[in-house]
Amino acid sequence: MNFTHLKGLIAAPFTPMKKDGSLNLEMIPEYYRFLKHNQVIGAFINGSTGEGVSQTKEEKKAVAEAWAEAARGDEAFKIINLVGGTSMRDCIEMAEHTARTGLYAVSFTAPYYFKPFTPAALAACCREVAAAAPRTAFYYYHIPVLTGCNVSMYDLLKAVDGSIPNFAGIKYTHEDFMDFLSCMYVDNGRYDMLWGRDENMLSALVLGSFGAVGSTYNYAAPLYHRLVAAFKKGALQEAKDLQYRAVEMIRLLGKYGGIATGKAYMKLVGIDCGGFRLPVLNMSDTAFEAFKEEAAAIGFDDFCSRYPVA
Repeated sequence: MNFTHLKGLIAAPFTPMKKDGSLNLEMIPEYYRFLKHNQVIGAFINGSTGEGVSQTKEEKKAVAEAWAEAARGDEAFKIINLVGGTSMRDCIEMAEHTARTGLYAVSFTAPYYFKPFTPAALAACCREVAAAAPRTAFYYYHIPVLTGCNVSMYDLLKAVDGSIPNFAGIKYTHEDFMDFLSCMYVDNGRYDMLWGRDENMLSALVLGSFGAVGSTYNYAAPLYHRLVAAFKKGALQEAKDLQYRAVEMIRLLGKYGGIATGKAYMKLVGIDCGGFRLPVLNMSDTAFEAFKEEAAAIGFDDFCSRYPVA
């Protein structure tokens, strides 16, 4: 099977929550329009940013259905659904549901309690999940900092050895550029290598990767569009300066508590996705005011995503 290599920004959306921590699915059509307005080409749902690991199986299905309905008829907007977890049977069920829902792709990440420690074991897991949605594109999601699965992706692709027909590529959220580049050369560039570290996008562009998945594309897509444009026209210093502006923005994520700070950035661009569920902690109102000042100081308003004007 042949799948197009995706080019452009794919946002990893936050799952909107109400004050009581329940899903706020009514927001998803608006969220979809917001991403489209900012020239984002797709959504990687139920991932780390989307709190897939903090949702029940039925909630994740409801999120997938809501995104499918919001983007119905939009063939250009690619929705990739993460089905990873600790239970392979749940992953298989979720892959089947993804296919029935009509989403573009299934993504799977290594089980993170009982872990596959060899390329052959990880390939076997991928094979079972991919087979549950055989006509749907399959992407492995490599994020060893969270899964603890440190199998190299080059070794995984060699272990797969073409035995998974719908294996489209890898969402690569790691810093091993040697491994990443090696994957780009497997089977004459067969696999779609989507870069997953927003703070290192320029380095991935140098290697020839123009498809990327990230959380900051939700609220700072114009910055990355400018970065890519600068790189393509050979303005390397401008591209470096823009990458550093992204680094400054991402540094505030860590300073104010990590992943939940992304929803604070979303508030600044007019999309209030609520808070994160425990065990992730949300910032206090006092911290939010300090965060707003620091975001203004780095010029966030100069490059943030914009809300569509009615």
